[in-house]
Amino acid sequence: MPDFFPGIGKIKYEGPDSRNPLAFKHYNPKQKVLGKNMAEHLRFAVCYWHTFKGLGGDPFGPGTMIRAYNQSSDPMKVAEMTIQAAFEFFTKLGVQFWCFHDRDIAPEGDTLAETNRRLDKIVSLAKKLQRDSGIRCLWGTTNAFSHRRFMAGASTNPSPAVFAYAASQVKKAMEITHALGGAGYVFWGGREGYESLLNTDLKREFDHLGQFLHMAVDYRKKIRFRGQLYIEPKPKEPTKHQYDSDAGNCHAFLQQYGLVPHFKLNIEANHATLAGHTFQHELAYCVANRILGSVDANRGDLLLGWDTDQFPTDVYETTLAMYTILRGGGFTTGGLNFDAKLRRQSIDPVDLFHAHIGAMDAFARGLKNAVKMLKDGRLERFVKARYAGWNKGLGAQIESGKVGFPELERYTLEHGEPAIQSGRQEMLENLLNEYI
Repeated sequence: MPDFFPGIGKIKYEGPDSRNPLAFKHYNPKQKVLGKNMAEHLRFAVCYWHTFKGLGGDPFGPGTMIRAYNQSSDPMKVAEMTIQAAFEFFTKLGVQFWCFHDRDIAPEGDTLAETNRRLDKIVSLAKKLQRDSGIRCLWGTTNAFSHRRFMAGASTNPSPAVFAYAASQVKKAMEITHALGGAGYVFWGGREGYESLLNTDLKREFDHLGQFLHMAVDYRKKIRFRGQLYIEPKPKEPTKHQYDSDAGNCHAFLQQYGLVPHFKLNIEANHATLAGHTFQHELAYCVANRILGSVDANRGDLLLGWDTDQFPTDVYETTLAMYTILRGGGFTTGGLNFDAKLRRQSIDPVDLFHAHIGAMDAFARGLKNAVKMLKDGRLERFVKARYAGWNKGLGAQIESGKVGFPELERYTLEHGEPAIQSGRQEMLENLLNEYI
């Protein structure tokens, strides 16, 4: 097999004092934390699309990166070399998992049948590479947004023929994810939304999306795929408004169409900020409603209004994220997938290692900080004390449904103006700084 990353060996843990840019300072996969090692807690995955197919292009210019594995006029030869390069990268980086879109791993052919034959060939190679390396598939998904046929959406398209094509594509993508032993399958509605309500039947499109996902649930059962199904929220871009805009919106949709038992959410940090929320908010909503599945670990640039998909380096963000995830019981089928891309000026293959090492270290630090917070318990104790009034007396009566407006009015007339308490936000922010 060719060496696509020459001169780079397996990335090792060297500790916080190391000055080696190709070593982990905080991510020690075998270190035990709360009864599990770091690798089990974090379940890192490399995404195929940005890491190996993203070459630095943006709306103002083509790609800037030249890679040894895409230097061929034969698209299938490129696909074969790229997946070989990918598994070399996964192995040297030391991650457990990878994830992909169908159109990333194999190029589209002139017909659906030819496209599927190409996919089968690459999946056969991927299965061998998985066996040889021990690296597993975290999840698969389909790209039903790039091709012009999907310009008005996939399952929400006004054309039944496009709906059928999208269903055919998802069917195959679920099959290959199953063949690769994927722990899950993600639905990301890249263009499931609208540009203008002047030409949109909103109710019909929602109904079609719900129907499409029920078909996917049925097919999952038919092929005996045991992986978790996920929906990934995103509010906008490329459409003006996407139907899966944030965690709360997705949850309401799942309830409306009877899909809650079958789906969890794949939360992305950059999508949270585009929706006007924090990353922690989206995670906390999912934990509160038992729908957290997996995480696209990246960050956005708050000075820009689009999905910049940068590698996560903010230890405050990773600490709060891991604190929330651990309080929710941690990952089961999901994990931390780096849906992030190099900056346009980071053109060398080694930059892929620098980016992933930094992101993995940032989440390892976040994990260690979160464990300190949980063991110390001061934050949790403060919150419990703040809501202690609900555990007895009037609070317990309200929560148990034993009182209504008349009884609450009598209580207020008898007791007068209620006492209030400080939220102590500044103190708690200082406390958070102690852990970080």
